Amino acid sequence: MAETADTAGAPFDGVRVVEIAAWTFVPGAGAILADLGADVIKVEPPTGDPQRNLQNALNRTEGAPNPFLEVPNRGKRSITLDLTTEAGHDLLLRLVEKADVVLTSYLPKQRTKLRVDVDDLLAVNPRLVYIRGTGWGSKGAKTDVGGFDAAAAWSAGGTMHKLTPPGADRPTMQPAAYYDLQGSSAIAGAVGMALFRRERTGKGGVVDVSLLNTGMWPLSPDLTAAPYIGEMPRQNRTDSPNPIVNAYRTKDDRWINLVCLQAQRFWGELCALIDRVDLIVDERFADDLARYTNRGECIAELDKAFAEHTLDEWRHILADFSGVWAAAATVAELHDDTQVLDNGYLPEVARDDGSSFRLVAPPYHFDGEPTTPRGTAPRLGQHTEEILLEAGLSTEQITTHRESGALG
Repeated sequence: MAETADTAGAPFDGVRVVEIAAWTFVPGAGAILADLGADVIKVEPPTGDPQRNLQNALNRTEGAPNPFLEVPNRGKRSITLDLTTEAGHDLLLRLVEKADVVLTSYLPKQRTKLRVDVDDLLAVNPRLVYIRGTGWGSKGAKTDVGGFDAAAAWSAGGTMHKLTPPGADRPTMQPAAYYDLQGSSAIAGAVGMALFRRERTGKGGVVDVSLLNTGMWPLSPDLTAAPYIGEMPRQNRTDSPNPIVNAYRTKDDRWINLVCLQAQRFWGELCALIDRVDLIVDERFADDLARYTNRGECIAELDKAFAEHTLDEWRHILADFSGVWAAAATVAELHDDTQVLDNGYLPEVARDDGSSFRLVAPPYHFDGEPTTPRGTAPRLGQHTEEILLEAGLSTEQITTHRESGALG
């Protein structure tokens, strides 16, 4: 696996992580840790992480990278172990003995069956930081119920309802792995905190991160207010209390999102830029209260104004506007966005065949440098022999384990 960045002095340089997990939520955290310098060993069953074979509209183009494999697994090393065998389990324990962190997404019954639960692994490494990523939390009736992010975070956490307009024909659906990857960042941060605690106290410990809690966190203002005001209103854009905290459609069917919280400060400047100075002196829109009272009419006037120009024209017109705004970008456009590229947010990762593709970097810069993925996702079992040799096994022992089925 060719490295694409020098990780010397990276925040997790020298940290050994054993990942016993599948899909994106927990493996995504392993990818972040690998980007930040950790040696992440992905322990897979002989059949591999089911994510390897997931079919979706995003991974069906010939020659294109599989984002569901590359995003949560870049920069790791893969070993196949059949943990249902005694030998396979013993080999895992040899890896855990020298690990700093274990990441798992396995459900309690599976952890018990495979003997990879907290007590099993802390018995061989008391300083271990043991991270459990769950759908619904580590307590309650759903502890042994699986939970993908679209259910446990997006739906049960409140976002689907919040973002679905009243009377809509169908609910607003989440982008692929949307809350999985937010949860991944939470887990990666928790690893850093737990290792810092271990540095001070000498003790590892157990950390739980759930998708349900991950989904609730961004809705904290709504959840805090709910007992006092009930359900927060789901506003249509035609009813925004502040007309310049709103989105407007352009002539070429794109959207511009204005986020001018101090409306009075920016109202006159905006009206001048959009060539509607008449709105400044219009008594219906004279101040914040007037614009709120007459918000439907105000938004209608702004709708007419923004519909007169294309997005590119608006980019030029609003270039020097002192208020905050942004165009609703497509993901394809981000590949050419100079702000993205100048900051290293979408670095290229080299394949073994010399080709490359772009992956989103984790949102952390250290000492002014972006965090860059160290390489592509490993092939299933690609590093099995390498890892076992490091663990002290001989080539002959590895061959024996392979023949016995312990390695799949």
